[in-house]
Parts: sequence; structure tokens; C-alpha cells
Amino acid sequence: MSKLIVNSADSSTVFQQELEELINNHRQDANLGKVATYIPELAKSNPKHLGVSIRLLSGEIVEAGDVRVPFTMQSISKVLTLALALMDHGEEYVFKRVGMEPTGDPFNSIVKLETIHPNKPLNPMINAGAIAVSSMIRGNKVEKKLERVLTFIRKLSKNSEISYNEKVAESESKTSDLNRALAYFMREHEVFEGDIEEILEFYFKHCAIEVHCLDLANIGAVFANNGQDVETGETLIPPKIARICKTFMVTCGMYNASGEFAIQAGFPAKSGVSGGILGTVPTKMGIGVLGPSLDDKGNSVAGVKLLESMSDRWNLSIF
Repeated sequence: MSKLIVNSADSSTVFQQELEELINNHRQDANLGKVATYIPELAKSNPKHLGVSIRLLSGEIVEAGDVRVPFTMQSISKVLTLALALMDHGEEYVFKRVGMEPTGDPFNSIVKLETIHPNKPLNPMINAGAIAVSSMIRGNKVEKKLERVLTFIRKLSKNSEISYNEKVAESESKTSDLNRALAYFMREHEVFEGDIEEILEFYFKHCAIEVHCLDLANIGAVFANNGQDVETGETLIPPKIARICKTFMVTCGMYNASGEFAIQAGFPAKSGVSGGILGTVPTKMGIGVLGPSLDDKGNSVAGVKLLESMSDRWNLSIF
């Protein structure tokens, strides 16, 4: 097992070599999946891309593979909008409208909304829950809400140039009848109020925020550092909210494969159908992965296997 904290030129080189070895070992796993096609713009992704960035809490950055390929956050943004909603309104307000329980159903399922009472989403990581959370973000217009989320993500990621991909957002909007059905059902059952199309426009745009692997690694490092900036010590997310978000990542972050990932890798993570994965190993590191080829649950095939191997090699499990 390699030394985890890089504190010398020699150990840094070994860590880099091992990471490149793992990337090379798992590139072929992309052949086991397919890129998302239900959002037409995502279908243009290269299924063979695989990259990983690591931001250690000691400050070092280690990367391997296709780490500068831009991709949209998709469901990864749900973690950040949840944090912002909790900062805006507090736990009681948010969790009166969205539950805290995992679900074994697909991320876009309407089943549980119809069968549980009250008819609120089970958690903020599924589409229904994320749409409900999106309705809670303060701002009287879509542009105001989006700018707040972008400002938040830019600060967490240390990248002031982050924006959203207009083509992807438009592509999502044109193919989201099911999300509209979820939204109308929830408004009917008083989960939230407001203009459905405005709420969904904001939702599509924050899912279309474009990042690369290092951005996710920097965000993950903030969560790993209990909500504090690794370099300055500034509190960017209150510690309790950071803990809540990490807990949701463990229980719900990898769709209905979250339990398996918790056993095999054992640290908080959130995936998106662009093939991105945000990982956070408390007190150790933040991780950003890209691997656009997905399994049938919507998770990056090669990315998941890469993270499992990293966890096994460096003993990253929190359990």
C-alpha cells in the first residue's frame, strides 16, 4: 500500500506513477458501457475518455488521463444546490419538502412519489428531489439563481471561469417530459409552488454547468476538509451542512448502485450521466473523475472501477 500523503519528490513520483497505472488498467472498462443518448448533446461524448484528478488536503494535486476534457456536472450539481438550499433556509424547511431516505428505483422514477405519503421526494439526489431543491434556491429570476450557484461553485472549485453549456441545457429541456411530469405532480401535492418552466430552466442550467476533473477534485477537497478551503481555512460550507451532503453522497450519490459503491469503494461520491464523479475522502482528499461510458444505472463504468481500485490500493474506505 502506497503512502497517501505526498510530502517529498520521491513519494509524489510514486503516487503519480501508481495513478497512471490504474488509469491504464481501467481504460478498457469503458467498452462495457455506453454514453448517455437520451440527452442528445451528451451522445457526442467520447466514450474512451478516462481521467482523474486528486486534490490532497496537504495541498498537492496529482492527475492522470484525460483531465482537461470539459464535461457538464449533471446530477453532481445536486450536491451543491442542496448545500446552498440548506444555507438559504435551514434543515427544517428543506427536509419538510424533501426526504432523507435512499431509493432502489431509477433516478428519474415517479413511482415513490405516487405511493408514499406525504407525496414528497425521498431524497435530494434523485431528479424529483433535485427539482424540489431547485425551487428553494433564493433569487427572483432564473438568472439570479443561476448566478448564485455559479458563484458558489467557482469559489469551491477555485475556477472563476466556470459557466454552463447552453447547448446541453437546451438539449435537456427539449427531452425532459418526464422531469416536467415529476414537477407538475409535486406542485399538485404542494411540495413547492411557482412557475414550473422557470424552475426547470434553472434545473437544466445548473445540471449543464461545465467543469473538468480538477474542478471536482477541488470541490471534493472542501467537503473532505469539513467545509473549509484547503488553502485559506475559510469556511465555505458550514460543517454540519458539509456532513449532511457527504451522508447523502454515501447513501444516494451513485443512484441505485450506492450500496454497492459504499461496500466496494467506501467513501462519499456523486455521479452524473455525463460520466463525471465527485469523490470526497474525509480528512484526506477530493477526487474528480471523467469517464463518459455509463453502466445501466447511469454511473461511469470505468470511473467506478477506477475509484474502487484506488480505494483498495490506498485504503480510502471510511468504514
